[in-house]
Amino acid sequence: MIQLHDVSVVIPAHRRGAADRTLLADVSLSLREHRICLIGANGSGKSTLLRLLNGLRLPTTGTVTSGGFDTGTHGRQVRTKVGFIFTDPLAQLVMSTPVEDVELSLRSRIKGRSSRTAHALELLDERGLGKLAHQSIHDLSGGERQLVALTSVLAVEPEIIVADEPTTLLDLRNKLALRTTFAALPQQLIYSTHDMDVAADAERVIVIDDGRIVADGEPDAAIGHYERLMGMHL
Repeated sequence: MIQLHDVSVVIPAHRRGAADRTLLADVSLSLREHRICLIGANGSGKSTLLRLLNGLRLPTTGTVTSGGFDTGTHGRQVRTKVGFIFTDPLAQLVMSTPVEDVELSLRSRIKGRSSRTAHALELLDERGLGKLAHQSIHDLSGGERQLVALTSVLAVEPEIIVADEPTTLLDLRNKLALRTTFAALPQQLIYSTHDMDVAADAERVIVIDDGRIVADGEPDAAIGHYERLMGMHL
């Protein structure tokens, strides 16, 4: 379980007389449910909150813990438990081909090169990506890249998957395929989205507005609150 206690994230002003910029303010959450979704307008603080969950970003004040490990003092342990998937998979696929990228994730667990390659191919096969294992990452579709990124993250066997707007760059077919894949994962999944159908897949939906939690509950109620909030902003 991930817990946030009195968390704020503030960017100090870079010039005298300017105001500090608050990205998140006074956030306290216990994230227990199997499927949790964050929704909110662009710039509301969703990505900042998600990056806190595995220590990609540290809070200015407050604490974030996963399985009892503080992200500020035990970041490495946290990242073995919490995997992160970026909106654009090209931001995290660092090798030339899918099999090489998955092998990289396996390096700390499997020492022999041939054994790593064999296991990487098995993992790609499980995702229906075996035939693409040796193709260039840049020749894959957006959905294929996202599945390769997911496979690389799953290779380290995390307990929790965090995904920042994972369907944003996908067409309808690939979006449906990724939703099906996510639904079958045994790991806890915490994700953000602008797609209310994707948000409704969650058990719990958290609404963020201007760096604060403004609604938190079952999908229908939370999504309804968000839609009314957006109507007020208009």
